[in-house]
Amino acid sequence: MTLQKTKKKVGLALGGGGAKGLAHIGVIKELERMGIEISFITGTSMGALVGAWYAATKDIKTLENLFLGVKKDNIFPIGRLIRRHDGNIFKDPIVPDFYESHLDGITFDECKIPFKAVATDVKDGSQVILSEGKIMDAVRASTALPIMFNPVEIGGRILMDGGFVNPVPADIAKEMGADIVIAVDVSSKWIDLSEMRFDVLHVSSLVVAAMSVVEFQVAKKVLHSSADVVLNPPVLSYSWLAFNNAKELIEYGQREAYAHRGEISKCTGHALTKKSPFEAFMDFILYSD
Repeated sequence: MTLQKTKKKVGLALGGGGAKGLAHIGVIKELERMGIEISFITGTSMGALVGAWYAATKDIKTLENLFLGVKKDNIFPIGRLIRRHDGNIFKDPIVPDFYESHLDGITFDECKIPFKAVATDVKDGSQVILSEGKIMDAVRASTALPIMFNPVEIGGRILMDGGFVNPVPADIAKEMGADIVIAVDVSSKWIDLSEMRFDVLHVSSLVVAAMSVVEFQVAKKVLHSSADVVLNPPVLSYSWLAFNNAKELIEYGQREAYAHRGEISKCTGHALTKKSPFEAFMDFILYSD
């Protein structure tokens, strides 16, 4: 399936969610398949990680292959799971070594697509939009979930996960100049906290659950006012560390974008061309339940 040349500048806003954010890879794959050219990318937490990669390389296939080839323990070795004296559970932010080695040293100015990441100022809780310097520094800051990871210092400010202030930064994509914003929300939801087990052995689950509640309240306002298309891949049941489920998480993202191809086409001003028999057959194979 192909589309006409992009007529409007399209912004892509990618939300946080740990492993659930691997669905962003599938969304980007499908947008590429449709011929949609992304003019701007914004991301929070895992969305910043995926967004930074695509903005810097425009090579989503390599990122997909990298995550398909690793397991959860490759990302969080057992040595990092021991609580540290500083109170954090993990040693480093959610940035695997294989990922960092590919983007090390790349700056925002070198990105192929304009990109901005979102973090939260630890001191006053304000939103910090990161758009200068090394993109890996921005990714580390945007993914630094409190209690689980150390905050990151950039420009004299101590920063943590951006999900507290802007879980799916559609408004920033709009401010960057996007005519149409496609937002991908993989984690904001209301959780009945009365069903959670409040003990130290489940502290990581509690942090993620609390984060989801915050994101639910903040994201719905931003998405309502700034997003033209909102994609919600059905990945909420997956855990924050479900990287071993990369294949299905990516597929859910691609299926979600495919299911909204008509809406995306209408908003971006692209007329879907008639599929060839082969394309129709492949769509049936790939996307039929």
